[in-house]
Amino acid sequence: MGIQERKEREKDMRRQQIQDVAKKVFLEKGFSSATMEDIAQASELSVSTIYLYFKTKDELFASLNLDTLEFLHKEIEKLGNDNEIPVEKKVFLLKAALLNTFRHDPLILRNILHIQMEEKLQMISKDLLSQIQSLTHKCVKGMASLFDEGIKEKKFINEHSMALTDIVWSLFTGLVVWESSKNRLNPNKDFLESTFDLAFRIFSRGIAKDKQK
Repeated sequence: MGIQERKEREKDMRRQQIQDVAKKVFLEKGFSSATMEDIAQASELSVSTIYLYFKTKDELFASLNLDTLEFLHKEIEKLGNDNEIPVEKKVFLLKAALLNTFRHDPLILRNILHIQMEEKLQMISKDLLSQIQSLTHKCVKGMASLFDEGIKEKKFINEHSMALTDIVWSLFTGLVVWESSKNRLNPNKDFLESTFDLAFRIFSRGIAKDKQK
């Protein structure tokens, strides 16, 4: 390994270290309360070092999307590439993929909603925003492809696959926000998985071709 290659590898490892620590700090303190000083202290790095990798707290927060979106993309890609699974079952496995993504990163929704605010978008570098948009497009396209497959096989109703994807994503985000807020009031109650399962069963019946008159 050459000197330049080793430097790039060390840089990537340091960036990942900062992101891993930042995720924990944001979860513990919330985005508004957490500071770059908190993240630097938890990382055992100087604040100036943190700023070498991320220009603002908003950019650091937004960068966490990349890992999560990559995780979701791989989950969806596995479904799309498996020709042994019936498309009806793939829709239920998509539910599992979305839940796995939330379990992988509970910050996902706060992060996505945060960077969608116009003033926040201006604080993110064009390169980072481009990477987030590219991965988001891949995830959405992957989900839509599952519905296209079902429509092509005449298993699903003939509706626009992007509309079906939007419905699934709305189910996911809406239930996560609602159930998470209830869970904060009563930590002993967590109905996200069971409610999401019910929502998917209702949705699956709704798009099934043989259920339509």
